Amino acid sequence: MTTLLSPPPSLDKKADLAGPGIGNYEELEKILPTGYDPLLTPKETQRAITAVKRAIEDGLCRELDLMRVEVPLIVDAESGVNDYLDRDGSRGPICFRIVNDHGKNPVDAQVVQAATKWKRVALKMFDLAPGEGLVTDMRAVRKDYFLDHDHSAYVDQWDWEKTITRADRNLAYLTDTVERIWKVIREADQVARDLFPVLGKSRFPALPEKLEFLHAEEILERYPDLPRKQRETAILQEYPAIFIYGIGWTLADGYPHEMRAADYDDWVTETVSKDGRPMHGLNGDILVWNPVTRRRHELSSMGIRVDADTLVRQLQLTGQTDFLKFPYHQGIVDGTLPLSIGGGIGQSRTLMYLLRKAHLGEVSVTVWPRVLKQMCAARNIHVLDC
Repeated sequence: MTTLLSPPPSLDKKADLAGPGIGNYEELEKILPTGYDPLLTPKETQRAITAVKRAIEDGLCRELDLMRVEVPLIVDAESGVNDYLDRDGSRGPICFRIVNDHGKNPVDAQVVQAATKWKRVALKMFDLAPGEGLVTDMRAVRKDYFLDHDHSAYVDQWDWEKTITRADRNLAYLTDTVERIWKVIREADQVARDLFPVLGKSRFPALPEKLEFLHAEEILERYPDLPRKQRETAILQEYPAIFIYGIGWTLADGYPHEMRAADYDDWVTETVSKDGRPMHGLNGDILVWNPVTRRRHELSSMGIRVDADTLVRQLQLTGQTDFLKFPYHQGIVDGTLPLSIGGGIGQSRTLMYLLRKAHLGEVSVTVWPRVLKQMCAARNIHVLDC
């Protein structure tokens, strides 16, 4: 039985919303696993990555009726399609000017942080009807992350989006979609174990067959004295794989479960819990218990996207109505962009989980600070160098 971790003394509910990552390397050194012995060599890991990525991409296309499309790495700053990740603007994109034509026709560009908004525009671009969608092999840079064992400045995701009808904007449709995605992840796990049986014979438990679905408000009711990450840790002791509904709406304690941007996921729509109580939000996250790191582990964030009414309401609640000037936001308000559901599945996060790795850097190549690499090496965790 996994031991429930106690919250760090410095952690309070407000600080828990500040952003991803542990916070400092003194704290990280205390929680990095000891006695780590990777099940796969670096060479075997690369073979497993290839097989798992192919299985997940093919599975998503099959289960959700998606087609693979190309995705931008940089976008025009004036388009409004870049993702600001949260509602307070604290995690902004890398911005630069393309001088072009000796400065006569410059372009102000941004490095993509996520393809969340671009995908909805792409649904219209590729004329995808209700029930049809797209998936991308998305690469992004998030410069404001604290770099630890499962947060990187380099982000790789299967970013997907699907056109839906107004009748599909409900929890039942969201739940069915999440269950299909979990099925794909479990199938990919089987592919990896067939290729490398040691993964199935290890001391680590198999992936749960089903996800448990809970609302953020229900989890708060169970653990009213714990901050968000520790609530997730606590609930994962009971259910090792969960989907949390309603992330972004302000809960009974005066805080959202986690900050969410106001202009993609719908976190304001009223819903009803299993026992008939009013709740909010048509979005959520897949989280699992990682038996290697012995910590909570987020795999995916997704949701039914805002329509015209909920976009305006969420922008009003967050004081960001000035966003309505952007073409992306105008397209939602005037109905030229389709209704949709979509999300991102972390590639390195999922690979780290399925291949029983202790660090993202074992399955992806990016930059890490020297202090982190030294700390990991002392624990037999060797990140890929660049």
